[in-house]
Amino acid sequence: MTITHNLGFPRIGARRELKFALERYWRGDSSAADLQAEGAQLRARHWACQAALDFAPLGDFSLYDQVLDMSFTLGNVPARARAHGGDLLDQYFRVARGRAGAADAACGCVHAGEMTKWFDTNYHYIVPEFTAATRFTLDTVRLREQLQEAREAGVRAKPVIIGPLTYLWLGKSSDGADRLALLPALLPVYAELLDWLAGEGAEWVQVDEPALVTDLDARWRQAYEDAYAALRGHGPKLLLATYFGALEDNLPLACGLPVDGLHLDAVHGRGEVDAAIALLAPQQVLSLGVVDGRNVWKTDLHATLAWLEPVHRRLGERLWIAPSCSLLHVPVDLAGEDGAGPDAEVRSWLAFAVQKLDELQLLARALDHGRVQVQEALIANAAAIDRRRASARVHDPRVAAALAALAPQAGRRASPHAQRSAAQAAVLPLPCYPTTTIGSFPQTPDIRQARLQRKRGELDEAQYRAAMQAEIARCVRAQEALGLDVLVHGEAERNDMVEYFGEQLDGFAFSANGWVQSYGSRCVKPPILYGDVRRPRPMTVEWTRYAQSLTGKPMKGMLTGPVTMLNWSFVRDDQPRAETCRQLALAVRDEVLDLERAGVRIIQIDEAALREGLPLRRAGRDAYLAWAVDAFRIAANGVHDVTQIHTHMCYSEFNDIIAAIADMDADVITIETSRSNMELLDAFDGFRYPNAIGPGVYDIHSPNVPSQEQIIELMRRAATRIPAGRLWINPDCGLKTRSWDEVLPALENMVAAARTLRAAA
Repeated sequence: MTITHNLGFPRIGARRELKFALERYWRGDSSAADLQAEGAQLRARHWACQAALDFAPLGDFSLYDQVLDMSFTLGNVPARARAHGGDLLDQYFRVARGRAGAADAACGCVHAGEMTKWFDTNYHYIVPEFTAATRFTLDTVRLREQLQEAREAGVRAKPVIIGPLTYLWLGKSSDGADRLALLPALLPVYAELLDWLAGEGAEWVQVDEPALVTDLDARWRQAYEDAYAALRGHGPKLLLATYFGALEDNLPLACGLPVDGLHLDAVHGRGEVDAAIALLAPQQVLSLGVVDGRNVWKTDLHATLAWLEPVHRRLGERLWIAPSCSLLHVPVDLAGEDGAGPDAEVRSWLAFAVQKLDELQLLARALDHGRVQVQEALIANAAAIDRRRASARVHDPRVAAALAALAPQAGRRASPHAQRSAAQAAVLPLPCYPTTTIGSFPQTPDIRQARLQRKRGELDEAQYRAAMQAEIARCVRAQEALGLDVLVHGEAERNDMVEYFGEQLDGFAFSANGWVQSYGSRCVKPPILYGDVRRPRPMTVEWTRYAQSLTGKPMKGMLTGPVTMLNWSFVRDDQPRAETCRQLALAVRDEVLDLERAGVRIIQIDEAALREGLPLRRAGRDAYLAWAVDAFRIAANGVHDVTQIHTHMCYSEFNDIIAAIADMDADVITIETSRSNMELLDAFDGFRYPNAIGPGVYDIHSPNVPSQEQIIELMRRAATRIPAGRLWINPDCGLKTRSWDEVLPALENMVAAARTLRAAA
């Protein structure tokens, strides 16, 4: 019989139960015991959703982040988190967010762990920290509790851990130590962990090694061979899991490791299946990821069976099937959209996590008993696939015509940056070290309540507009009182930086409860981009014009860029992503030109997700960067010299794409640097970035308030790499997730730091 299993399940809950439980605990409204109990309830509920599987994952659930969990399992806890005392949960949240909970506010706070993107996804993980002196010790508390729960629930569980090489690959050394030099100290702890899991009755352990789908040099390849040779004979059977891409040149390496099974992402690497079968030993299991774990479209079951049935005949019981990767990256259950969310037609094209597991079971039944056993379901699936392909809503000939009409010079500014900068200075007399924010201000309960009342019909359009204008006015007054140089309208009317725009563009649909975890308690509801994109009318002009009428200071127009809208949506898979991105760029360009015509002299086009879309393999990066940068330039570069274009990027490693960022030719770029202590500016050591830059000095993902002295120190470090005359001062990201009592003192310190720096200049 074909074995079905899952690599991971969404942990946040169908109604974001974990988010609200965490935030209650952090506010001090519930106890640690309450939080742990709610976590146990969620795990039980999620295992029930996976009851039909032969193996359900265990250890994929996390209170914040699975990489941080692995650091604690391995005893790799930064000393600063332990310095304030408290139990392991307190230490855990100090690393995650700089503060354990409400009680920590009285005793000070610690520097939160650096956060960056999990491979090429929009999920953020806490980066493991290493030094040459790092030592590892096993802590099994988390896994022991979950194993006991699984036994009591009768779950056939498969523990999931991050493999030793991927763990080292994900981390960073603060003292320049070689991460691979830590492998001899790390492996005995992994061996101890595997032996302990065997003693607890685990039959299989899933060892996640997604680093194998990246470019690895000879040292890392050899380290894989050494590590798994050392772990051979320890613990239960090992299923080595790779995902997010094909193995390519690492396929022989992965197939040759002494493990009991190998999981391949067959959604992205189907062409490697035959080679893997030939390379694996006769007793090894081959698990194939046959359902896309990162997108929401129904699987074409007929097409999948057409290539999978011959594989099944060759492998028999050695064949396991699963989603391509953890289902962490998709919403929980399409049933939550009944009567809400996308209309019936679009909903018929979709599959969320629960539905993807249903698809998996249908495939297994068809393989084991023949298609006739699931004929009705296969017919319904084929009809949905055909309806989507034939839908008149998907293709709009006006979009193709507008793209064809773009002039060849549409993506180029009329003048070089030096000339533009002089023209902008004449109309924007800003001081040295100008201060601004990234765009959003706190989304208060009143704002959310007004949005909900409008949705329910309890507020008409005029009443809603008046409520949002009152919030904009409040935000403008606050910024003027703070003394910021360039203001924003605060984005009170926006639910999300992508969803807000998608709701006003043709080609998008939206879920009611399609939440996906981004980091910690932060969830997003990615738009569903199913068809050609077109802007029917202006989207932001009236809000920005109103905000500008309230102040004599410059007001930034705030837009989300085409690459970020693409990468933070569930994107149609019936045409190249580059083509969809050009459609988005054209829509944003129309909005930019309308803002300029309305008199807006500074326009920020956020490309927070540019780096995360970068292919994991170097061979594909030039092509991606070419069309991604081209899309940004189409969106941004139709304006006159006096209009200043800003862009923003967050939580990205820039060293390998700094030339592409320069090619975007934004007048000002703002980036995250505070969690990394300005280390991200190392990219500028060997590259002379020509335009202005605002390195973030305030970590908005933490409740901590930076001091004036901390901000000054960060900016002085920045000035060693970027000339002071081209530096701006700003937070890392938008402030919507923070409260006003956190934001105001932080921005006061930021403005005071700017004044001190100007006085010393």
